[in-house]
Amino acid sequence: MEANGFGAILVTHRALTAEEAPLLARTAEWAKTPLGKLTNVWKPIRQEQVPIAKTPVRAAAPEGMVLIPEADYEFEVQGMPIEGGNDVGVDVQYPWEDEARRYHRHTLHISPFYIDRDLVTNAEFKRFLDATHYHPKDDHNFLKHWVKGSFAPGAGSEPVVYVSIEDARAYAQWADKRLPHEWEWQYAAQGLTKSAYPWGEVFNASFVPAVSKTRSLTHPENIGMHPQGASSSGVLDLVGNVWQWTDEFRDEHTRAAVIRGGSYYQPQGSIWYFPPTYRLDEHGKYLLLSPGRDRAGTIGFRCVVDAK
Repeated sequence: MEANGFGAILVTHRALTAEEAPLLARTAEWAKTPLGKLTNVWKPIRQEQVPIAKTPVRAAAPEGMVLIPEADYEFEVQGMPIEGGNDVGVDVQYPWEDEARRYHRHTLHISPFYIDRDLVTNAEFKRFLDATHYHPKDDHNFLKHWVKGSFAPGAGSEPVVYVSIEDARAYAQWADKRLPHEWEWQYAAQGLTKSAYPWGEVFNASFVPAVSKTRSLTHPENIGMHPQGASSSGVLDLVGNVWQWTDEFRDEHTRAAVIRGGSYYQPQGSIWYFPPTYRLDEHGKYLLLSPGRDRAGTIGFRCVVDAK
């Protein structure tokens, strides 16, 4: 083995699987190139934003949704990774950017859309399952908090959690909706005022669910418990209840999603916990490993529909 190299040994008493055989063949090809012929200069890889298809255009607001009018909107947000400063490659790369950086600012035209006033609940997700019999291929942690295919008594109005971004997309497709782009979510939350919070510039703890700092995860509050925390357009629970899925970014090695709104659950004792982001000019970058590993008791979603 070359200096600075590394390797691994696989011991098996069975035939290689359909996934293992191509992987070992590919690594054998890689090993034919000496390390000395490869550059040791790091450079960032271009990220691509995963497209989100438009929905059928609606002329009137579907039930439970509110209209967000079209506008030229200055989208300004910063990523909140624990390390990296503003080095190139940190955070995400939007389609109008040449490289990934922590700070983003861009004016874009947003077409009108309707957004769910509330987060998607356990009861709504159960209706989707009953109608479609949806079950993900990778079902690890899928609706982990449910028992025997249903949510706990009295939990129907809690935001559904333990759903991957793929699960959320499946629900949205069934409902003739889609997940929001991040800038749509932020525009719905702050309008053209660019306020720090949906209700204004000053944080008020009574406008969001109480923070939990326990060692064990509890459960989110019912939707709509803090109407004073609504945005000017009437959208509820934008911050402080559960994180919300928006856009996905990919490069040739990695997938990540931007999640918005922060969570009530904020365990203490380590700097490595995912940073909370209640402010509307901050977002979290959540690395995606597999649906089973991506599902969390602190991530839910809401949907949008394109409008005339």
